[in-house]
Amino acid sequence: MVLDNLASSLRDTIRKISRSGYVDKELLDEVSRDIQRALLKADVNVKLALNLTNTVRQRALEEKPPAGMPQQDFVVKIIYDELLKILGTESGISLKPQVIMLVGLYGQGKTTSAGKLAKFFTKKGLNTGLIAADIHRPAAYEQLQHIAQQLNVKFYGEKGSRDALSTTKNGLKSLSDTAVRIIDTSGRDSLDAGLVREISDLKKHVQPDEVLLVMDATIGQQAGPQAKTLNEAVGITGVIITKMDGTGKGGGVLSAVAEINTPVYFIGTGEHMDDFEIFNPKKFLSRLLGLGDLESLMEAFKETNITEQEAEESVNKLMSGKFNLKDMYDVWEKFSQPGILQKLVDSLPLSKLPGGPKINQADVENAGNKLYNYRVIMDSMTFSELEDPEIINSKRIARVARGSGKTEADVRNLLKEYKGMKNNLKLMKGNRGFKKMLRSQMKAGNFGLEEELMK
Repeated sequence: MVLDNLASSLRDTIRKISRSGYVDKELLDEVSRDIQRALLKADVNVKLALNLTNTVRQRALEEKPPAGMPQQDFVVKIIYDELLKILGTESGISLKPQVIMLVGLYGQGKTTSAGKLAKFFTKKGLNTGLIAADIHRPAAYEQLQHIAQQLNVKFYGEKGSRDALSTTKNGLKSLSDTAVRIIDTSGRDSLDAGLVREISDLKKHVQPDEVLLVMDATIGQQAGPQAKTLNEAVGITGVIITKMDGTGKGGGVLSAVAEINTPVYFIGTGEHMDDFEIFNPKKFLSRLLGLGDLESLMEAFKETNITEQEAEESVNKLMSGKFNLKDMYDVWEKFSQPGILQKLVDSLPLSKLPGGPKINQADVENAGNKLYNYRVIMDSMTFSELEDPEIINSKRIARVARGSGKTEADVRNLLKEYKGMKNNLKLMKGNRGFKKMLRSQMKAGNFGLEEELMK
């Protein structure tokens, strides 16, 4: 994932601050160097990295923390505040009838982003149309037309046209009854006078409500100058960052956003039309620093489709001692939906976990595999065994192992975790505060996962 290395380095710095006995000039100098090194390695502009670290150091030395806040936490807050300035303020695109023009170079993902944007507005109840104004790239017309058909949205294009402005004007007239009209403009391999002139003319004559710059997250140091030139030409109103699921450094595009001081509206996290997220700088930064993201955590919980009533019923079963393997299976089945476990981990406050462990992709995959294997084992159990695990003896364990293709040790481990959980619950029976906490855990389907991820 883009920015993984930066995230890892910044989290190490946060841990260093949190574990320090006190904050002094020597620690601040060390922290400043660490942050500076991390930003530069991530392709963040040198000037931007220097300004940020100098500001962090100066504020930490001169400002006093609010009453009751430890100096260490105050320094972390300063780092958070200054990084947030790079990402920009929270600003979403308006949900109203409008004309949107996408600009950017070749290979940045403009056409795909046009489709994702169309699906976003369609899901919000606004009928949407796509206009093919890219008259230079081979197959650009066909690609956008295919996306429009796939999404069942309106499309306008003039195959073989060499006049972007005329095509766009005709498209806007043809789709005049469409609430949101999205213009996919031409790009180039690099910025040149022809591209700048073409999009400037479009902007001047079309007067779109939004001009969105589409930028590849892996673009590197050239992102800043490109963004600046395009902004001067057409006045960028928002940014879409694509390929956030890639392996690039990612700092270049953050530098570009800071360069033009324009909000990021969306980020693309994959090739599918659904791999598109509204960008929230505070949430993004909290996840980057490992400070946790409660809102994302709750979103992950909601996607498990476990309702408040189901959570309440399951908690009552647990506290009454009637919770069995069948109930556990139902929770794990919902929690094993694609992407849910990853969203949970992304939202956890990693730097606050005991010992500050690092949870990497392999840990997440291992936890997911564990859930899957346990469910496979339970699929080989009889209804009676799921309802009353106490009847499972050595002979039954051997049968379940053979039926599931797992080892007897795997079956015993599942039963061991189940019994351990029930024993712990007996100790907490009658504790109302614990019951409330448990209800939240049940909604998350979060049984056995903490231990697995902390190994």
